[in-house]
Amino acid sequence: MTISEAISLRIQTLCKEKNITVNRLALISGLSQSTIASIMNGRSQNPGLATLNKIAKGFGMSLGEFLDFPEINEAEIEE
Repeated sequence: MTISEAISLRIQTLCKEKNITVNRLALISGLSQSTIASIMNGRSQNPGLATLNKIAKGFGMSLGEFLDFPEINEAEIEE
């Protein structure tokens, strides 16, 4: 699994756990729906830390908490 796939899975998992739609996540994180969609469908291969931090805040967690996910920690880094 690549880091992009792991981040997408993390977002999907948290949306399901917290009963938040992708559209709602975009609204509360201050990002566009297209940005979230690009990350989730793999078009955005390398989302920046600022973007990931906004997503984490949208879920009510720190960036560290967001990234603390086994699939992310075990993912292959894309070059």
